[in-house]
Amino acid sequence: MNPLLVTLGTKLTERWLNLLVLPGALFLGVVAAGTTLGHTHWHDIDRLREALDDLTARPVLDRTGTAAIAVAVILLLSSALSLAAQSVGTAVESFWLRESRFPLGRRLQSRRHAAWQRLDHERTEAIRDPATPAADIERLTRARDRIALVPPSRPTWYGDRLAAAAARVHAAYGIDLAAVWPRLWLILAEPAQRQIESARLALATAARLGAWSLGYLAVAAWWWPAALIALGCTLMARSRAREAVESLASLVEAAVDVHARDLAVLVGLEPPEATGGPLSPDTGDSMSEVFRKAD
Repeated sequence: MNPLLVTLGTKLTERWLNLLVLPGALFLGVVAAGTTLGHTHWHDIDRLREALDDLTARPVLDRTGTAAIAVAVILLLSSALSLAAQSVGTAVESFWLRESRFPLGRRLQSRRHAAWQRLDHERTEAIRDPATPAADIERLTRARDRIALVPPSRPTWYGDRLAAAAARVHAAYGIDLAAVWPRLWLILAEPAQRQIESARLALATAARLGAWSLGYLAVAAWWWPAALIALGCTLMARSRAREAVESLASLVEAAVDVHARDLAVLVGLEPPEATGGPLSPDTGDSMSEVFRKAD
């Protein structure tokens, strides 16, 4: 057989196992353990062992064909559960990055905005006071930036961090990131594209982990230790999502910093011999108008 096909088949099998089968099989195992033990016998390992012994002792499992079908069903069910988790993960990601369109979202955004303004005011007053130690100013800056880098406009930190990237790019270069980014992406070198795609994939993976936490939380209705698994998944998803969003936003800003002038040269808004210095806001604004197809 062609070595390339063998290698490709091996990689596809590994991805299928890692992304679909293993997470789904783990969830099925927790469901089976939870429904067998229940709340009353939540830690009864002997009860679980007896249930496994009873299952394996059934004559029907001695038949090779039946056992193969059972394994195939478990694999397919595991894959189906993982695909469902991916779909729910997309919804989780949308929830993290949502805008303040509903009453609850507007209240969350309002609370975060009020907290940001309070810390920003305290920081400003501290800077104005010559007697304020630099450490206090730094502490207030970190506390404010933990909420958001710019005045919050979204209910969550995740949405605000990506919105901050667009706001900072516009403030520095007059660039409408939504209009410019698809064109800028086309001229990025492959290593830069891979880094951004990796950060984007990390965010999707964290959202998928958040989706699994919802599944384990549902299992906790029958077996309460599943709630601890759900909590662990939630904390890990939150941590990974923050890292992924921070990385993605930073990489997007860096791409604009480094390549915005190259794009302006390609579309004729800057002369080919233009080098050095940041892109002027007038050029950035003109580039945004061109890409928005503005009249």
